[in-house]
Amino acid sequence: MDNVPDMTTNTDQDAATERQLRDAMAQKLIEVGAARDPRVVAAFRAVPRHLATPDVAPAKTYEVETATITKTDENGVDISSVSAPRVQAMQIEQADIKPGMTVLEIGSGGPNAAYLAEMVGDEGRVITEDIDADVTARAEQFVEATGYRNITVVTGDAESGVPEHAPYDRIVVTVQAADIPPAWIEQLKDGGRLVVPLRMRSMTRTVAFVRDGDRLVSDGFEQCGFVPMRGAGENRMSLAVLHDEEGAEVALRLDGHPEPDTEALRTALRSARTEAWSGVTIGGEESMEHLDLWLTTALDNLPLMAAKPAARQRGVVAAASPIGLPALVDGDSFAYRRSRPTDEEDRYELGAIGHGPNGQKVAERLAEEIQTWDREHRNDRAQIEVYPAGTPDDRLPAGRVVDRPHTRVTISWP
Repeated sequence: MDNVPDMTTNTDQDAATERQLRDAMAQKLIEVGAARDPRVVAAFRAVPRHLATPDVAPAKTYEVETATITKTDENGVDISSVSAPRVQAMQIEQADIKPGMTVLEIGSGGPNAAYLAEMVGDEGRVITEDIDADVTARAEQFVEATGYRNITVVTGDAESGVPEHAPYDRIVVTVQAADIPPAWIEQLKDGGRLVVPLRMRSMTRTVAFVRDGDRLVSDGFEQCGFVPMRGAGENRMSLAVLHDEEGAEVALRLDGHPEPDTEALRTALRSARTEAWSGVTIGGEESMEHLDLWLTTALDNLPLMAAKPAARQRGVVAAASPIGLPALVDGDSFAYRRSRPTDEEDRYELGAIGHGPNGQKVAERLAEEIQTWDREHRNDRAQIEVYPAGTPDDRLPAGRVVDRPHTRVTISWP
């Protein structure tokens, strides 16, 4: 542990300031709706999360939307982080943790394990596992510095879970997973809950699953973003780069989608854009996570278009999002979702921007599916289920099927 930073505490005055930061963070979590259970609020007030990232100013670590990157790979890609407090609170709420439970955390960092330890209490147990020895060394030092005796830190590949401490009442995964390893299901009690940021056709949702025999059934989900899983279960998306100007890159994130004609789409992006508007409007604070999940259920070739903010500022694209925008691809043409202000205050009309020889047609097709969602599913929520690989089609619910090495994930609608 020679390379692990010192985590000694500061003066009494600093401690009082940090207590104020924790209290302010907890209050903000209440205000944004991430922490509703009083026990969750109390956990976030109790844990000195700044000790896990001593190189970062304490005030920064308590900002509810700030994730702290703790390690990058040789290419500068983020591979480990301490998730933002809002996301951590959201997942813990999804997990519905009770005192005395045994909880497995996949992906270590320190503070989240401490929040879980607060939730299970002295009679419970938290096992936190990570593949990276640097990460677990940091987590171990955080646990020692904070004095939690009901946390066990394990270095290992999460693909196998941690069988020696199974079965688990809850499993909370804090890395993006494209598949569900059989070990997670086998080590989870029947009726237990698995909370996992699951990637489905480029789109990631942190899903609360309940185990029902050999399948998992969703009990709610939230939009999120996490660093991807490493090890035997690693399954990263590929990129089709449409614009490579430094700082203004545009690419399609492919996740089981057909391989595109990248050169034709690069040419399309340089062509004049077309527009198609749906007449469907949303409020400024309204999430489009359910719309986008419907679009990926209904449309076959719908990767996400990722664009740097500078690409929008320089007019390469008309819209950009940090999580990506659904983009319908059809041969040498594509269209992506966009919104525009309406005359009504804080309401926006949904539509599509098209590029390429058939850009107008593709944009209209995307706009039509937005209308279908508005007409038939706007107040609905998708059901996500996970079945073992090899499950026959006639045992699966109707809807979109995402096949992975271990599982068949289904997205269905009422």
